[in-house]
Amino acid sequence: MSAHQLSDLIRFARHNSPFYRELYASLPPDAHRLTDLPVVDQEAFWAANTRHGNRVLTGPLSEATVYQTGGTTGAPKFSVYTRDEWRTFVTAFGHGLVDAGLRPGHRVADLFYAGELYASFLFVLDALAHCPVDNVRLPIGGAAPLESTVPTLRDFAAQVVAGTPTTLCRLAEHLIAAGLRLDDVELVLFGGEALFADQRRLLATAFPNAAARSVGYASVDAGLLGRPVPGPDPRVHRAFAPHSVVEILDDATDEPVTEPGRPGRVVVTSLFRRLMPVIRYPAGDRAEWTDTEAGHFRILGRAEEGVRVGPVSLYARDAQDAVADADTTGRVIGMQLVVRRWDGRDGLVLRLATAPGDDDPAGLEELAGTITARLEKARPLYPDSVRAGFVHPLAVEWARHRDLAVNARTGKLVRVLDERPTT
Repeated sequence: MSAHQLSDLIRFARHNSPFYRELYASLPPDAHRLTDLPVVDQEAFWAANTRHGNRVLTGPLSEATVYQTGGTTGAPKFSVYTRDEWRTFVTAFGHGLVDAGLRPGHRVADLFYAGELYASFLFVLDALAHCPVDNVRLPIGGAAPLESTVPTLRDFAAQVVAGTPTTLCRLAEHLIAAGLRLDDVELVLFGGEALFADQRRLLATAFPNAAARSVGYASVDAGLLGRPVPGPDPRVHRAFAPHSVVEILDDATDEPVTEPGRPGRVVVTSLFRRLMPVIRYPAGDRAEWTDTEAGHFRILGRAEEGVRVGPVSLYARDAQDAVADADTTGRVIGMQLVVRRWDGRDGLVLRLATAPGDDDPAGLEELAGTITARLEKARPLYPDSVRAGFVHPLAVEWARHRDLAVNARTGKLVRVLDERPTT
């Protein structure tokens, strides 16, 4: 990382972005190191990053592409890239595809999702187009009917399929049910979700000659996060230097973690984004260094800011708002989001605490139904995914406050518990 590049970005953001000017108001003018700066508060960032009266952007929205990122339907979140920033984004990610196993001449089916301002389909397609090795691109999309997807894959003898694990497994189930398999596929590239052992077995049945690897680690809000590191563990990545800087911060102190094997939350700084600066922004994931000298880190799952349940992104704030709207009498005194995996699918459990003596089963059952309805209305992709068989129905688990998990070091409530297996 160039110290000049970072210090110039900090000066530019302070001068041109009202949000960063206010965030850095108490810092000395010569603050130029990442550790001189506070970590961005996600809630404050998105409250300032609005369509009207935006206080994050460093200039007018006159030349950019707008993409939608996670959030509730009532308060959608948008991320913007100028054409130069997007070109840098997809070119760097395209180089990482070689690390993922892409080889010259590979015929690649893009099964990510497009439309409604979502970026993944276009992002992967552009990354393939900017990849340093020749490839043949098949822009099928994740919403295409499987009845047409499979013939396309077979007609073009696709050697690589890329998509979310949910999409890839849906394709695999369809193939197996039809008594088919795709022997030409050499590489299954997954992104957007973790890939679990049961899913690997399913994919291996439908694509018996394929290796399953990470397509890369990125998000439309945080930008470039990690390029795949060749090896047996697809969770291991390294930062896209010199385009971004990845830090792993201690859960309790926010001090940078420097030793291998110690988990913390992932924070990223994008050195090429200037219209919408991303400086010490929480990516929403936890990770640990595996080789600090080489800059290799292993993704461990979602941090408390958000969680991915199958194909659905949820934030703790989504659930908090649903509870606040439904619980008009204040019966809920604590809440955690618990993500579990059973029978080959993810499921979300809202663990809600009530006060001692509040033991009205009928009333709690009615409240649970109201909360569930509010959350599903805010995140309609969740009930859609339940109907599609991708995730288990949302559940509510009643508890006492003492039953809620806390950080062993600080005693603070852990808002999101990811109890899914990581291997």
